[in-house]
Amino acid sequence: MANSQDKSNSDKPNNGYDADSITALKGLEAVRLRPGMYIGSTSSRGLHHLVYEVVDNSIDEALAGHATRVDVTIHMDDSITVEDDGRGIPVDINKSENMPGLEMAMTMLHAGGKFDKNTYKVSGGLHGVGVSVVNALSEQLKVWVKRDGGLHYMDFNRGITNTRIKRLGNVPAKETGTKVWFKPDITIFTETQSYDWDTLALRLRELSFLNKGIHITLTDERLEKEQKADFLARGGLKEFVAFLNANKKGLHQDIVAIDTERDDIAIELAMQYNESYSETVFSFVNNINTHEGGTHLTGLKSALTSVINKYIQEKSTLAKKEKDIRLSGDDVREGLTAVLSVKVREPQFEGQTKTKLGNSEAEGAVRSVVSELLSQYLDEHPKTANIIIDKAMSAARAREAARKARDLTRKKSALDVGNLPGKLADCSLSDPAQCEVYLVVGDSAGGSANLGRERF
Repeated sequence: MANSQDKSNSDKPNNGYDADSITALKGLEAVRLRPGMYIGSTSSRGLHHLVYEVVDNSIDEALAGHATRVDVTIHMDDSITVEDDGRGIPVDINKSENMPGLEMAMTMLHAGGKFDKNTYKVSGGLHGVGVSVVNALSEQLKVWVKRDGGLHYMDFNRGITNTRIKRLGNVPAKETGTKVWFKPDITIFTETQSYDWDTLALRLRELSFLNKGIHITLTDERLEKEQKADFLARGGLKEFVAFLNANKKGLHQDIVAIDTERDDIAIELAMQYNESYSETVFSFVNNINTHEGGTHLTGLKSALTSVINKYIQEKSTLAKKEKDIRLSGDDVREGLTAVLSVKVREPQFEGQTKTKLGNSEAEGAVRSVVSELLSQYLDEHPKTANIIIDKAMSAARAREAARKARDLTRKKSALDVGNLPGKLADCSLSDPAQCEVYLVVGDSAGGSANLGRERF
């Protein structure tokens, strides 16, 4: 038996699993090996995400108060240029890495000002991986930086430095900014290498609404006649709601707007009711569309329901019978168009697509702000308040009528012929005085009796 055991062990393959079997990927190798971990996928969605990563850097500069415009260009070969007038990526030498800041930002993961709370209070981007990932997944990337009175340049091939940082010339000291050009690697993005105008325009328009005052342009050089779009929303979320309600009839002219900060969370809300019977509510965190909602949206919904119910009880002129109706969340949100945007220092995302906010503090902050300021708004605008309440009460009445209709239908169904046991045959008259009950023995007798009935 011992010999058999030894023979069995000797037959097992020697996989050679030792310390040399452990591989450590250096630099941006991991990004090229597993791109889906960093940009979600290598499909069209991932291709467009490269643009978003670079644009997010420019938007962060604007949020910090250092940029006013972002220009995006799609070139003939589907390469992309993103340019801003921010401070410019630092080009001086980082003492700890002994490397120019520009090269660090372009070649090292998790290198950037976003990790320094003194540099950026909040930063956007779903994955937040930065321009280094764009560099890794690009066939070629070039970057120009205007900073410290000079124009600086570097270029890279598939994430590897090709041209070390060099100063191309002088620029006025006040002239600053960053320009990034990149061509996605076709060996990574095998499904498609073509950018969709509508997809990029939708996101850039969204960013302009969420970050009021920032001028964003999109230019497409692929067409015979160059296509260009300008996005500038000085009204921010109020313009966003007006845009969403463009083809709907508003119930009140003014758009309710809130813009404040609570517990270190910046909270913006714009809302308006229309004649439709559905709700259109969008929520964002640090410019990310939280399709799955989250704690901030829960706080908004809770506050809306509570505030309107409280207003009805305390200040409305409705009859007592109607005041006793407790409005549901669906009643309150019928016909509502709203956009909620919060800025959080350390967002925690949940859900399958990582688009659901999980920060518990956001719920309380949004609920308290909306409860306080919406109550104040309704007090100061009783005409608008009554319009909103009438809409919600109408939804509640319709809901109650639908419930009663369902109950009645169910009661009728209980007496329907289809619910009788198979051995019984329902009478064909509804007048009890003209109906009789026959009891028969056996299926044969029952069949004969059924055939012999008089039909009216």
